[in-house]
Amino acid sequence: MGAAFRRFCAQFCCCCCCDDDEPEEKRPLLSSETLQYFASEAKKRRDQETNLWSEPGDPSHSERDDDRTLYNLLQTRAKTRRGSEGYRRLSVDIHAMREVRRGVRERWKMILENLGFTAEAESLLTVSASASYDRMRNAPTARRLLHTLHSETSIFNSREPPPERYLFILDRLLYLDVAEDFVAKARRLYPKGDEDEDEEEAPAINLSLLLSRVNQGLSGGEEDDDLENASGSSRVSGVSDDDDVFLEKSLD
Repeated sequence: MGAAFRRFCAQFCCCCCCDDDEPEEKRPLLSSETLQYFASEAKKRRDQETNLWSEPGDPSHSERDDDRTLYNLLQTRAKTRRGSEGYRRLSVDIHAMREVRRGVRERWKMILENLGFTAEAESLLTVSASASYDRMRNAPTARRLLHTLHSETSIFNSREPPPERYLFILDRLLYLDVAEDFVAKARRLYPKGDEDEDEEEAPAINLSLLLSRVNQGLSGGEEDDDLENASGSSRVSGVSDDDDVFLEKSLD
């Protein structure tokens, strides 16, 4: 019995017995399609927050060498037997690349907090996969400042082209009229010096090493009796089983 009919009987028909009311049928507030959309968007956000793609608007992660290397490592590990030595070696490489990216992000965050954006730093540094150059307000100026940060400071500490994701962040800072202050603060906190030359070579060398490992196509074919040695090497490298679980979840 529908709810509308029961209300009609209760109001206009005194002889109707409505004591045995059936529970009103409940409909889901959100359709399955809507739930799938929200789940997809949440997955994209986790992917961006975990991997900090240098080119956030590139869904294939193939336009930049560093993104392509990290993506290939993730894909190779997904096809590798979990717990094998190959799996752990890939996890170490993935963790190392992510740590470099987190280090750059932390430098930006520290400068933003130093400028008074303590509560807003996380939001300012968040760049979604839907970021578009067409929506930028000051793209030419933002690119000039990004080049300045890369060439005149050690905030990126790499000879590789600066990540494009920070172009969108500089565009936001320009809108807030604090971009020049940010660059000035970066010059003081992370000055460019001769002592950085040796350090700048390391990321390029590591990238070449990771590329060679991907090209070798590590497939995790080691025997089970190698697992003990692999476990020992993971402890030396600082990557535990919990780290493996955390890293694997970033692929979901």
